[in-house]
Amino acid sequence: MIIRDQSALLAPVERDLRLDLFRGIGLWMIFLDHIPHDVVAWLTLRNYGFSDAAEFFVFISGYLVGWIYGPIVAGGWFLAALKRLWRRAAEMYVAHIMLFLLFTAQIARTVRRFDNPMYADEFNVHNFLDHPDILIGQALSLRYKPVNLDVLPLYITLVFASPFIVWCLVRRPNLTLAASVVLHALSRWFDWNLASYPPGTTWYFNPFCWQLMFVFAAWCGIGQVEKVAKWVWSRTVMGLAAAWIAFALLIVMTWHIHALEAMVPKWMIKAIYPIDKTDLDMLRFTHFLALAIWVTYFVPRHWKALHLKWLRPVILCGQHSLPIFCLGVFLSFSAHWILTQYTKGVWEQLVVSFVGIMIQIGAAWLLDRARKVPELFVKVTEVEEPDEVTPNSATAATAAMAPASR
Repeated sequence: MIIRDQSALLAPVERDLRLDLFRGIGLWMIFLDHIPHDVVAWLTLRNYGFSDAAEFFVFISGYLVGWIYGPIVAGGWFLAALKRLWRRAAEMYVAHIMLFLLFTAQIARTVRRFDNPMYADEFNVHNFLDHPDILIGQALSLRYKPVNLDVLPLYITLVFASPFIVWCLVRRPNLTLAASVVLHALSRWFDWNLASYPPGTTWYFNPFCWQLMFVFAAWCGIGQVEKVAKWVWSRTVMGLAAAWIAFALLIVMTWHIHALEAMVPKWMIKAIYPIDKTDLDMLRFTHFLALAIWVTYFVPRHWKALHLKWLRPVILCGQHSLPIFCLGVFLSFSAHWILTQYTKGVWEQLVVSFVGIMIQIGAAWLLDRARKVPELFVKVTEVEEPDEVTPNSATAATAAMAPASR
């Protein structure tokens, strides 16, 4: 028998500003990384380690799901959690379709305006412009995705499955995490992935593999990480994490400085390559965990700097992640178009990057102000009509409709 705990629905959840901070940083990194050959993109994580902003978002999303909905499911309100999470997945799906339509329209207009088919080929919308009737259906089924629009379908899939993930984690957390590890290993071994379009292609972010990051984050979110905290933040583990971060930095530097490539033994090259992003290579997963260990050590939950004004813009962006992500996709293409059509100078790259980030901050500020405007609700009650009209009620109705006598 399921005993429902009403307090699980009413208990307030304290906002963790660290999550908003790092989600905002991730949004800025995604915007910069989507601008080809942008000098400012050298500030992003992917140039100094195996992982990048994608791991940021999947982990934060999974952690929030476990942290917020774990107590609700544990209190016996599984259907309430399912309703809310599926509604969120539906919102993300609608946002993805709208983003797809507007993004392809933006590229199509640019192609016609400047008579340059390079943009259509570069962003994988050439087939859509030739066969929109076919590609619309493929886009609605999340099979067809232009470049830079791959990550939202992954989120939609994970959020859709998250009520059942949380249900399993609440009851058997360690067994559920072990099953996630097995699914990741089997998916890589047997090449399991979802079909994409055109035929013969698959999803860029394999949900069968990336679910591991999401499930592990939800496992942490329901409080399981606190049980192993003394080992996670022990000197030995933190030392190993620091060494792994340094090793990743050395390997990534060989991609940019060819003189360092000779320092890497051939057996090591064969062992670590390819570092696959589609199937969430373990080098990427462990690199992110190493970073997370050190970041959470230096940035505690109640870090005073989180309330400083100079961090407020990035936190605001993180608090409105979905619309800011969609806006960032448009801005990154606009920046790419400006640099391609006119000039690729360093100063121009700095300007378009700065302006794009300022536009995101301005949009986040407007969204935050709009959220603070009071909501007005009109309560409408349903009154059941009588099945049969009695003579007395008919007389009363006639009298009510008749004009008043003088």
